[in-house]
Amino acid sequence: MTDAYAHPYDSEVPHETIDDHVRADAASGAFDDWGLSTVIDENIDTPVIPRDEFERLHALAGLNDVWPIANAGLLHVYGYLLSTVPTPYGLKRDRWLNGALALTLGLPREAFFPIGTGTLLSRVTAAVLPRLIDPPKDALLVLDQESIEGATEVRTVLVGIPESAAVLYGVREGGRMRVITAFPLVAVSASFRQSLVDQPPRLRYNAATSTLSPRSPLAASLRTQ
Repeated sequence: MTDAYAHPYDSEVPHETIDDHVRADAASGAFDDWGLSTVIDENIDTPVIPRDEFERLHALAGLNDVWPIANAGLLHVYGYLLSTVPTPYGLKRDRWLNGALALTLGLPREAFFPIGTGTLLSRVTAAVLPRLIDPPKDALLVLDQESIEGATEVRTVLVGIPESAAVLYGVREGGRMRVITAFPLVAVSASFRQSLVDQPPRLRYNAATSTLSPRSPLAASLRTQ
């Protein structure tokens, strides 16, 4: 499987490549399929990109978000590609470049490289959003939660096989499901799946909403699959 993790970006993805994708996504309205996120990673309590980069990306995208909350697609896709901040799980960009997530979703290993047909964001959206709206029957776990006042629904879907899985996470607000994030997992045991059900319900993976700040508590979890 070593060759599945090769990619053409030994150092950094060229800014001009990312900028072209951001402009195209802004023109097509592609960011509307993504929810909100904080740039401050909950695992390290540190911004994954500096503020000047945050502002530059938002100017390109024509978005008016205010630091540290922003469009999750802009941050989790393009911000993560630019991030050089180490986390306990490695660099944020690895999920798009090492091939593991793409393979788990049944795609070629290079599917999430910032090259090829269409923008990276559009390809990620096409792979993730339908699975959040209508989880596959063979999903390892579908976990639904809602905000305490009931206005927002949160969904976690684990797809793949126990030896190679992925987390898909989305928020339904105003009647529309939007993507927050997606990332691969090395292995998913039955005890790990149960831990997701048993842990105190809250917004996770740096998600925010129009009314809820990151890590806000949610109502009880409902395992639907």
